[in-house]
Amino acid sequence: MTHAETILELLSAGADDSVAISAPGRLPLTYGRLRAFLGETLSALRAMGAGRNDPVAMVLANGPEMAVAFFAVATGCTAAPLNASYRADEFDFYLKDLNAKLLIVEAGKPTPAIDVAQRLGVALAELTPTPERGAGTFTLARRTGSLAPAAWEPPSADDIALVLHTSGTT
Repeated sequence: MTHAETILELLSAGADDSVAISAPGRLPLTYGRLRAFLGETLSALRAMGAGRNDPVAMVLANGPEMAVAFFAVATGCTAAPLNASYRADEFDFYLKDLNAKLLIVEAGKPTPAIDVAQRLGVALAELTPTPERGAGTFTLARRTGSLAPAAWEPPSADDIALVLHTSGTT
């Protein structure tokens, strides 16, 4: 491959048995397993109603799960990671501004984003780490919301993979 145009194409360059994601005290996740896991996660996102170019907000701690969740969401939707330390009014602004279809939070981790999402009618999914399956792996479970399943559409080079809200400073 001479030029990767999508995240899936970029990740296809890694040998199946080469390490893609590692973390202290965890089994490494190979490129082959990462690609398979991304497919599983995309299926879960589609079942929850998040389709191609749909904004999916994520409020997750930095770590391997955030990295893999970013790859999964950006591969088939539009990833919008939000700072976990935001206040409720900031989450309100960002979720509205993004027109987020889904919010992913870590199971058992309190955040004002949950209450804001519920008030705004944004579907909510909980991420539960599964370190026994490899660094960065997780399950996603719908917590609230009843969006119709989204159709599978292959990613394109013209898709929006990431939206970052910043203060405008460098």
